[in-house]
Amino acid sequence: MTPDELTACCLALNGTSADSPFPRSPGITVFRVGGKIFAICSLEDRPLKVSLKCDPEEAIRLRATHPEIVPGWHLNKRHWNTVTVGPLPARMVRELVEDSYDLVVAGLPRADRLRLDRP
Repeated sequence: MTPDELTACCLALNGTSADSPFPRSPGITVFRVGGKIFAICSLEDRPLKVSLKCDPEEAIRLRATHPEIVPGWHLNKRHWNTVTVGPLPARMVRELVEDSYDLVVAGLPRADRLRLDRP
């Protein structure tokens, strides 16, 4: 998966946006839904890595199964994984992005979820 494909994958989800909120790190892109971050990456870095929110139990299982998935760098290690994109199948990366998105949407107020067609 390329940086453009990762960006497209994140922005294809309903109600998402991308921005670079860190003035000291302008290369860091965050993807949000309802103002909450569900993905963080540096699109210029090689290898391409993305940090994604994850269910804590699933995070442990993924880390044990895939050496490309490690605890979130500079994030809450219980709830975030950092994923090296290249070695993993694009389909798996898309599923991890969607899972992160779903976790964040589930935590949004009901009115915001309804706007996203997610009761």
